[in-house]
Amino acid sequence: MTAHTATAPAPGSCEELVSRVLAGAYGQDPRALRVSTAFTTRQSVRHTGRAGGYRNEVLSLRIGAAVGSCAVEPDELPEGTADDCVGTDAATLLAHPLRPVRIAALDTVLMHALPHGPASGARPSPLPAGGSLEKSRARARAVVGLLDLPPGRTVLVVGVVNSLLEALRERGLRYVPCDLKGGATEWDEPVRTDAPDLLTRCDAVLASGMTLGNGTFEQLRVHALRHGKQLVMFAQTGSAVLPRLIGSGVTAVSAEPYPFFWLDGGPGTIHQYGGTR
Repeated sequence: MTAHTATAPAPGSCEELVSRVLAGAYGQDPRALRVSTAFTTRQSVRHTGRAGGYRNEVLSLRIGAAVGSCAVEPDELPEGTADDCVGTDAATLLAHPLRPVRIAALDTVLMHALPHGPASGARPSPLPAGGSLEKSRARARAVVGLLDLPPGRTVLVVGVVNSLLEALRERGLRYVPCDLKGGATEWDEPVRTDAPDLLTRCDAVLASGMTLGNGTFEQLRVHALRHGKQLVMFAQTGSAVLPRLIGSGVTAVSAEPYPFFWLDGGPGTIHQYGGTR
């Protein structure tokens, strides 16, 4: 771990983290870091044996060897967003009018400064090779393992992934599924859209990194910090951002940088921060 991250307290918010990055607290001045490659990844999936499917779209930026990402709702990004990012310095992108661009830029800068690994405080957790559902379930068990709760407690799940709900069931944990898209789970349970109204009903929160990109993360972080609740993040979006917020409301992070598990059938690695393991 670098001297900065070993001794400095966690930033109080994502905005404070951006201020520290702009001040050069994590290494290079972001004004000197330029994006060489910007791209979007689009995916449609229906796992074999599952009744429903979903779509993903992710904006990713590259600086040197580092790739940072922010998921968005399909077709949300204006045409040409990736083109506008190429050749632009990271500091400019940290002030971009589009939140997903700002988050992807922050993720890339921090991935460049603090790549996942023991030196950054991460524990590698291998994912086996296999089909999409097998890998999804393996990831879900690793994510749910970061929760320190006895059976019977209730988890607010923000950003519904059926494999995560399945893993919570296996642990004997109750859950309230919540997602801005609404709909129903694989077991025809209604998916709520009002996460802020549900926070007081749950013992812990398990949330997607997508909350960084859609602006709903801060309310979750503040609630967890004020009430001493666990906030575990599963992060493809902001995988290098959220570990820096452990101690400021976030209790554990399962970080999964690009390329994500759903892109390849081979073995992979996720990186775990905090938690009980």
